[in-house]
Amino acid sequence: MYFTHNSRQEIIYESSRGFDLAEGPVWADFIDPQPAPGQTLIDVRAAAISHVVKARASGRHYSFDGNLPFVPGIDGVGTTPQGQRVYFAFPTAPFGSMAQRAPVALQNCLPLPDALDDIQAAAMANPGMSAWASLVTRAQLQAGETVLINGATGSAGQLAVQIARYLGAKKIIATGRNAQSLAALDADECIQLTADDKTLSGQFSAVSAAQIDVVIDYLWGHSAELLLPALAKYTPAGSPVRYVQVGSLAGADIALNGAVLRSAPLLLMGSGIGSLSVSQLLAATGEMLQAAVPGKLTIATTRGRCRRSRRPGRRTTAKSARFSPSDKKSLPHKRWG
Repeated sequence: MYFTHNSRQEIIYESSRGFDLAEGPVWADFIDPQPAPGQTLIDVRAAAISHVVKARASGRHYSFDGNLPFVPGIDGVGTTPQGQRVYFAFPTAPFGSMAQRAPVALQNCLPLPDALDDIQAAAMANPGMSAWASLVTRAQLQAGETVLINGATGSAGQLAVQIARYLGAKKIIATGRNAQSLAALDADECIQLTADDKTLSGQFSAVSAAQIDVVIDYLWGHSAELLLPALAKYTPAGSPVRYVQVGSLAGADIALNGAVLRSAPLLLMGSGIGSLSVSQLLAATGEMLQAAVPGKLTIATTRGRCRRSRRPGRRTTAKSARFSPSDKKSLPHKRWG
């Protein structure tokens, strides 16, 4: 889901009773951003409502500091005062990308290829950065290697499949729950995670026996509990598997016998904010965006435009905004000065 603008307002999370994100966001006027030295003021053209944006907005993401009010959105596409079209990331708090203007550090602005449109650039930046940083910066994938992507049917997983192919992976193994979505991927082998544990363990053992070089894991949870022992059993000494933990969509915790790590050459690492610096994440984003056109990287989008509307039962001056045609969320109008 992706957000475009037609108003000089922002989406704001605030609270009249202390820290209570359950009150939800409002569509409101907010203080005008003033760029500090080393910053520029971006006119926002598009911003993505990614998993990390939703998690931060709900207070569930580890990088959210809890300060209210704030404008959600960590990145987007816009233009500088000089008219250059850029991808930008990490607007200065409390401002975010879901506004007409956002103050951003100059080093957090990346030029965009002319052939990459605003919506595709905004949509693929965060999941594409996740995939590129995991495959290139962390796993250091080499052409001719075999990659298993655990959770390949989400936005980041789909881009990880495309990027691995672009980077020259010899074989790509994709896992996911939806058989139709798996079949649509450019993967060499697919494993459906709805199978029973015995079947899944057998499939993980079969692909591990054929040698896996890199695992990109967006799920964690029970599938990781089955996959890691299979890798440990079949990975030969001297050929370590680089296992990159990226997301926890299937669960934040796993039960793992310590012998699994002691008995096999497994390199277990994470990829995200903290394990990589902001400059590394931005570099990965820039490399991915430059590769988007030659690599024919694509992502499905739902385009929504925030618009004002009257809400039944409220004063006629009350206004609201909808994130997208499918979201059906109205936001009460307020003013912040």
